[in-house]
Amino acid sequence: MDIFRTKSVEQSIRDTEAPEHQLRKRLTATDLTVFGIGVIVGTGIFVLTGQVAKELAGPAVAISFAIAGVVCGLAALCYAEFASTIPVAGSAYTFAFATLGEFPAWVIGWDLLLELALAAAVVSVGWSGYFASMLSSIGLGLPASIAGDDPVVNVPAMLIVLILTAILVAGIKVSSRVNLILVITKIAVVLLVIVAGLFFVRAVNYMPFIPEAVPTARVEGMQAPLIQVLFGITPVAFGVIGVFSAAAIVFFAFIGFDIVATAAEETIEPQRDVPRGILGSLAICTFLYVAVSLVVVGMQRYSELSTSAPLSDAFISVGYGWLATIISVGAIAGLTTVVLVLLLGQTRVLFAMCRDGLLPRSLAQVHPHFGTPARLTMVIGAVTMALAGFVSFGELAELVNIGTLFAFVVVSVGVLVLRRTRPELPRAFRAPLVPLLPILSVLACVYLMLNLPMQTWLRFLVWMVLGVVLYFLYGYRHSRAGATAAKARQ
Repeated sequence: MDIFRTKSVEQSIRDTEAPEHQLRKRLTATDLTVFGIGVIVGTGIFVLTGQVAKELAGPAVAISFAIAGVVCGLAALCYAEFASTIPVAGSAYTFAFATLGEFPAWVIGWDLLLELALAAAVVSVGWSGYFASMLSSIGLGLPASIAGDDPVVNVPAMLIVLILTAILVAGIKVSSRVNLILVITKIAVVLLVIVAGLFFVRAVNYMPFIPEAVPTARVEGMQAPLIQVLFGITPVAFGVIGVFSAAAIVFFAFIGFDIVATAAEETIEPQRDVPRGILGSLAICTFLYVAVSLVVVGMQRYSELSTSAPLSDAFISVGYGWLATIISVGAIAGLTTVVLVLLLGQTRVLFAMCRDGLLPRSLAQVHPHFGTPARLTMVIGAVTMALAGFVSFGELAELVNIGTLFAFVVVSVGVLVLRRTRPELPRAFRAPLVPLLPILSVLACVYLMLNLPMQTWLRFLVWMVLGVVLYFLYGYRHSRAGATAAKARQ
């Protein structure tokens, strides 16, 4: 059983030229950067800032964002090299297939399904909460059974997924234009928070910047970070350990820059523009995250921050409730773009897997008019609607983090492998300091993974076992690479 058969870079590029599976090239570096900002700036700024500051890091949450940004930066350089060398849909899945083989590619593809599908559903539920809150503020409250903390069916979440699915079916350029309008809106709101918030910052709120470590129920039992369990460390929050534990969680806020790589096949000049889109969006968003977190913990004592709407509640605490309404509008725009780009990334990863035969190839048909994988997009939209409408997630969002970090590890290793096996390949962008940089990326990602709770690891392992079973039941038997190898042996 040749489960480690690879798919050459040349074959990957040839597959993009088949008429029935050919995506239209419409995107520029600006489009990609906006896509990156669209998916990165969202949950991290509007929700996670208050949660991790209050429960794990205190004012040092800004350091946690910086740590997560540096780890992403290491991986981003590896992604940029791969995307400029193999400008094909599928991101880490495609990169793994070209370097590590079919089975590792399947594993990372299955992992990306967990990351993107769950993230899109989680964020759409967050969008529903902000939307319901905004309607309530103008006297149009929705029934608790369809929107609220524990609805029977989360109707707003399902509707936003439906609308965004229709936009994605209509074409990649339509999606990028809608995304641009919403990104401008939310960046304006974020800048408003930074500038206006500076007038209410009090130095006393930063003291102590890194609160003393204390035992806490937040990280006891199965909630304890794996690294604390492995080394027998007493579970604590705050302190230096709390800062790194917070970094592993706010990492969720950076998820998305890798999705820029999934759009490489639809980019006019991918070798030049994809690296610019990846690195540009990540740099902008890291700056915004650190700035916002410093302002918010300076406005309100970290122990008093809201865990559901920290930005708007911080302005309410200083007597500027009208700004809270504007921030809610920005949050709705921000979370809308996150869901849009997550759905986009999900469709492109599955598109690549279906085109390779590891999942039904019929789903990889491109619509003759729209130039998008319309059938696959509608299937993904329906599944995400069901998840958003009927499943309660809670802390399952941490599964998204471990899935993304695992993908980063694979891509970083893949850069080392491809440099060794195919040194002659033209690389429009070359990651610096190889092999040191990819090795640092792997170590940093693994360290953040170890800071995630034990229950997250257990759920991740269960998901991966299901993926392995599905591969041997379907993917291995229907693989195009396997069929090609079988013909060559005859």
